Amino acid sequence: MAESQNFPGWHGTTIVGVRKGGKVVIAGDGQVSLGNTVIKGTARKVRKISPGGHDVICGFAGSTADAFALLERLEVKLEATPGQLARASVELAKDWRTDKYLKNLEAMLIVSDGKDLFIITGAGDVLEPENDIAAVGSGGNFALAAARAMMDTDREAEAIARRALEIAAEICVFTNGKMIVESLDG
Repeated sequence: MAESQNFPGWHGTTIVGVRKGGKVVIAGDGQVSLGNTVIKGTARKVRKISPGGHDVICGFAGSTADAFALLERLEVKLEATPGQLARASVELAKDWRTDKYLKNLEAMLIVSDGKDLFIITGAGDVLEPENDIAAVGSGGNFALAAARAMMDTDREAEAIARRALEIAAEICVFTNGKMIVESLDG
């Protein structure tokens, strides 16, 4: 049996990023589940980091320890390339895909410096999402659909991200409504 089939099945994250009106917002819920059991309801999966004095907001889905390892690596990449989120993201994705230790990490990141918005994956992807919306995690598709439906309204980025996460929490049993929201102006 493959190792991933033995893994107990961590679920319980929805992260959504919205860029609108010169602002980027990343919102995440607080639920961490193991199988059908909620382990924690108030996890902080959205953070602001400031390597080299340049603010970046990050949200992560997947294994918490793996995500923290990746966030630390991202900070190092950003310190080496101040103010160049795209370059730092590509360098992280390259390392993640090729490094013997990193390639086993199970997480996804949404990152933004207020201008750019990216999803970074362990497959070596640095994706700039269409429609200025990024979403990952168990309820990511629900949040993505909800946010897309609100983008052509007069709602601001934060209102869209919050409501999209609320809708995901109403549908996805691995997502709760205890959210952390961080934002940056573009």
